[in-house]
Amino acid sequence: MPGKTILIVDDEAPIREMVTVALEMAGYDCLEAADAKEAHSLIVDNKPDLILLDWMLPDISGIELARRLKRNELTSEIPIVMLTAKGEEDHKIQGLETGADDYITKPFSPRELAARLKAVLRRAGGFDNQSPIVIKGLELDPVSHRVSIDGSPAEIGPTEYRLLQFFLTHQERAYSRGQLLDQVWGGNVYVEERTVDVHIRRLRKALGNNYEGFVQTVRGTGYRFSTRV
Repeated sequence: MPGKTILIVDDEAPIREMVTVALEMAGYDCLEAADAKEAHSLIVDNKPDLILLDWMLPDISGIELARRLKRNELTSEIPIVMLTAKGEEDHKIQGLETGADDYITKPFSPRELAARLKAVLRRAGGFDNQSPIVIKGLELDPVSHRVSIDGSPAEIGPTEYRLLQFFLTHQERAYSRGQLLDQVWGGNVYVEERTVDVHIRRLRKALGNNYEGFVQTVRGTGYRFSTRV
């Protein structure tokens, strides 16, 4: 984590300051910009590892800036997390359709923010993908393919392991059964969507009473992994 640089783009100085303090405490280096023009200069000069981008900016919108960055081959690989006060699902979808990697809705806790950014950086290759993933008392070790719960080994099948690994690296996002099939089983494997439900039940059972609630059913969509039960 040391040496990872986050660019915080928000026109509200108190928000930038609060986020900077939280992320520096989590071990990140931070840059700040109040608008898209300043952000673009910092991106060109510093090439941050991730951009935390507010939805509303005074010159051009965060959505438009994200769209431009993703179209430019020099900046297209930089992960973008949209920061927004808008909680409506269509706004979140619009943000992701620009190519943004995730979104987080205000208000949020500093701990949640740091965890979400770490997950995005991990997906983007910004962290060693062989490092253990620890969420509270739940630990998944990609090297040994073992899961432990509160320090004790967990009995977990191979498909449930892959599901858990995907969820741990993609927290707080809702995924349809079809998306989970593509990501966990592979797009070239034909499996009925309801098979996902069977393995979700097995995964919850393996996680036990303390952690099964992290695998949440999202009515009308599919499933989400969240520590906010």
